[in-house]
This record gives sequence, structure tokens and C-alpha cells, in this order.
Amino acid sequence: MLTLAHFLTLGAILFCLGVAGIFVNRKNVIILLMCIELILLAVNMNFVAFSRFLGNLDGQVFVFFILTVAAAEAAIGLAILVVLFRNRKTINVAELDDLKG
Repeated sequence: MLTLAHFLTLGAILFCLGVAGIFVNRKNVIILLMCIELILLAVNMNFVAFSRFLGNLDGQVFVFFILTVAAAEAAIGLAILVVLFRNRKTINVAELDDLKG
């Protein structure tokens, strides 16, 4: 039988992996976006776990809003990366420090 502690532990592990990925990898923008998505999915798992074990649907409804924002963030982030790669021929974060209009 899976308990609330199992789901919260898995959510905490996923959250820590996402935060560690952001701090360890500061060069590739695509991996940074993936780590942010991993953090959002860990939070979603905690919302669903609390919603299930408390017996109300508020957490599950809130997850749909978070997934909508995450999908929009991923689409806009990848579109910006495509434009940056076309203009500068790199997606290295260290080389994207200056923004010129």
C-alpha cells in the first residue's frame, strides 16, 4: 500500500534533482528548461498526492493550471532558443549574457 509519505518522498527527490540540475549545469539552456519542468512536475505530484489523500479535488484542479503554464513556458522558451540559435549559432548561457536590440 502506498502512503502519502511515499509520494511526498518521490516528489522531494524529483524537486532536489531539478534544483541540483540547475546549479550543476549552467551552460545548456535546454537542460535548464528541463530542470525547471522537473521541478514543476514534482510540485504537481505533491498537489495530487495531498488531493488524493485528503479527499478533495482542489489540488488536482490546480495541477491543470500549472500544466498549462508549464506548456506555455516550454513552447515560448523553445521558440526563444530557436531564434537565439539562428542569430548567434550557440545556446551556451555564458555566451548569451549581452542583450542587444
